[in-house]
Amino acid sequence: MPAPIPPSMPLTPQRCADAITEHSRGLADAVIAGDLRARVAHCPDWNVADLVWHVTGVHWFWHTIASERLSEPPAEERRPIRPPDDRLVSRFRAGAEAIAETLATADQSAPCWTWFPPQQDVAFVTRHQVQEAVVHHFDAADAIGQSIDIAADIAVDCVEEFLTTSLADADDVAALRETKGLALDGELVLHATDVDRSWTVFDQPGSGLLWRPGGDAPAVSGTAADLLLWIYGRTELPEQQPELIERFRRMSSTD
Repeated sequence: MPAPIPPSMPLTPQRCADAITEHSRGLADAVIAGDLRARVAHCPDWNVADLVWHVTGVHWFWHTIASERLSEPPAEERRPIRPPDDRLVSRFRAGAEAIAETLATADQSAPCWTWFPPQQDVAFVTRHQVQEAVVHHFDAADAIGQSIDIAADIAVDCVEEFLTTSLADADDVAALRETKGLALDGELVLHATDVDRSWTVFDQPGSGLLWRPGGDAPAVSGTAADLLLWIYGRTELPEQQPELIERFRRMSSTD
């Protein structure tokens, strides 16, 4: 019997693992069809080979943490050495398969280190790795002039995962207000047109930026997939309230 799904993880572990597998395979296929030396438009310091190695390293890092239940990041000397370019894709594929298999069957409530203090468990890793796979699949496909398909349920959860984990917390908000005079100063609404879902981002004193479902007068509208890619700066959408959107971007992190 699979382990219970924590409340903080709306999708099943298997659904997350399947999405990681699907988009990792898509990334590998795009790389094979293209040129490892091609530039990655939205990561201008990287070529495609650098992109593949980056995601390979991400898979190794989080697989190590989740499989070993580490309470801190793995030691730097454990990090694998980058292989020659002709072995990059095979190394990437092996790592993608390993992390997907591990996360699909892991106890999601098992404690482990994450960079998000409120959630120190495997479920955080499982959920967050979906957007890593999706967004970097987009990068690889974009490098050869192709688009990608993102299932609506995956896109919706990636948007909500971002809003939950990557907005400025109370300390960040206080620091931004003190050093830069920056505050959200309004409510920003995102609307997914294909699933009729909206999210309202707001600043709650003492709690940082938060979100709630629903909202009127969206600042940005598009399909759930478009909104995900917009959040990560991969695509443009028509924007209302540009000054509010600029503050939102300065008070959130896509690293």
